[in-house]
Amino acid sequence: MIYRSHVLICAGTGCTASKSIEIAESLQKLLVEHGLDKEVKIVKTGCFGLCEKGPIMVIYPEGATYCKVSVEDVPEIVEEHLVKGRIVKRLLLGDKEAEDVAKSLENVGFFNRQMRVALRNCGVINPENIEEYIARDGYKALAKVLTEMTPQEVIETIKKSGLRGRGGAGFPTGLKWQFAAQSQADQKYVCCNADEGDPGAFMDRSVLEGDPHSVLEAMTIAGYAIGANQGYIYVRAEYPIAVQRLRIAIDQAREYGLLGKNIFGTDFSFDIDLRLGAGAFVCGEETALMTSIEGKRGEPRTRPPFPAVKGLFEKPTLLNNVETYANIPVIINNGPEWFASIGTEKSKGTKVFAVGGKINNTGLVEIPMGTTLREVIYDIGGGIPNGKKFKAAQTGGPSGGCIPASHIDTPIDYDSLTELGSMMGSGGLIIMDEDNCMVDIAKFFLEFTVDESCGKCPPCRIGTKRMLEILEKITQGKGEESDIEKLETLANSIKKSALCGLGQTAPNPILSTLRYFRDEYIAHVKDKKCPAGVCKALVQYVILADKCRGCTLCAKKCPVGAIGGEVKKPHTIDASKCIKCGVCMESCKFAAIVTQ
Repeated sequence: MIYRSHVLICAGTGCTASKSIEIAESLQKLLVEHGLDKEVKIVKTGCFGLCEKGPIMVIYPEGATYCKVSVEDVPEIVEEHLVKGRIVKRLLLGDKEAEDVAKSLENVGFFNRQMRVALRNCGVINPENIEEYIARDGYKALAKVLTEMTPQEVIETIKKSGLRGRGGAGFPTGLKWQFAAQSQADQKYVCCNADEGDPGAFMDRSVLEGDPHSVLEAMTIAGYAIGANQGYIYVRAEYPIAVQRLRIAIDQAREYGLLGKNIFGTDFSFDIDLRLGAGAFVCGEETALMTSIEGKRGEPRTRPPFPAVKGLFEKPTLLNNVETYANIPVIINNGPEWFASIGTEKSKGTKVFAVGGKINNTGLVEIPMGTTLREVIYDIGGGIPNGKKFKAAQTGGPSGGCIPASHIDTPIDYDSLTELGSMMGSGGLIIMDEDNCMVDIAKFFLEFTVDESCGKCPPCRIGTKRMLEILEKITQGKGEESDIEKLETLANSIKKSALCGLGQTAPNPILSTLRYFRDEYIAHVKDKKCPAGVCKALVQYVILADKCRGCTLCAKKCPVGAIGGEVKKPHTIDASKCIKCGVCMESCKFAAIVTQ
């Protein structure tokens, strides 16, 4: 059926939480009432990426992109846009000066500096319809591989592309495939790591929700390349939409003969099953993930032997993460030279980041490797809210480090981030401004690591707890100058001795903040002050006499009676009574109360 208009509505987790499904249902009801249900098609897509502006709705052929749409906006959209052909200007995404022009996504500042490869179909197709994926060259790469290429030719193609693992370490993907192919065994496996556990990270979730078939196609190609006939996707159960769409996609692929026996009429057979994780962060580590798939407690194993030799069920296993797989079909279709032409000399292609924290445009961005941090923050992210100064960016999740403002023009690639004491990780990017305390930030990530440690090795089980105790001591105003040296020594010891990659990288937030923000640590232990005014125990509330009007409002609001003074005369705060709740500062109408 030919429709005159297509309405694309984001049905990813973020927009779904903001009632995008109810918006779609309301729209469908009104289309029927207006007799437009045969003229206008509603397509529920995956994530568009601009999560801060959700729910997102795009109407074609005009390309009008509406943001922060509510159920109450739907009647106006139907009446004005779909019936009368008039754009609803107040809902348009884009520059206010250009509100009279409908802006397609690629012309909006957030998108026009991106290059969507892994996210190419997210926000474009209905992820629950295999035919829409096929219409976008879906399974074309698999057909080419099975009918025109040998397994070794596939591996050589991936090698030439320069693709590196997008899960954290950045190991060359083609080389990993080669090792798995060379291992001799009666059974091999292909696994997908979709156990995305980094705080603030949702790159893999968005690919699974918006383009699940790309992962299935890539895993099947990988199975052919290494000689495996069974694949497993390990996905966390907290991703219900991703799990549902993966199940639908697997069933559809089997129905179309794209999974199962004799795919494309060849003698190659391959199938994929799901395994749900219970939310343990350590199961993002490859050996712990495989142990969990086997039905055991998810704990890391010693390496060597590496999974390519002895992995799942002690058989040779290939493991890549979601984003890595999402690049494979495009590399096969467009050629390795095309992919290698994107990015930097040692970091090819694009990288997806989940950008969050103190930034105007939170959401998913996909940029060519080598794009600077400044471009991401200001050109794509829209800068820091409220005119605040950029202070640091944390990359790589709890295993990563903090990059200071002095390195804002550093190209984002594997080697540059490693040199700065951070890492690419899976793609979390947390932006911090002048109001963030870097000691507190290090404590936040260490609390997560301590809570998520599997406890198998003493350096991680005990060492991270000792580091956290020192940080708590420092942020409570009880730290000594020797504590900084102890913290650094302990962090370096854990980095060298922990069993797995998660334990070895757990000290990174501490080491990087000590490297670039040591003065804040010194201020905490020597001056007993938190420069950012975040650590409650080190904050002092003071009333500025020249600004205080003696209105007595702060004294009335204080829950412990720590504020005194006469009416219409400057008041004072008794520091020995003050519980530092901040009520006085919030209630003062003259900005007379400050922190020191």
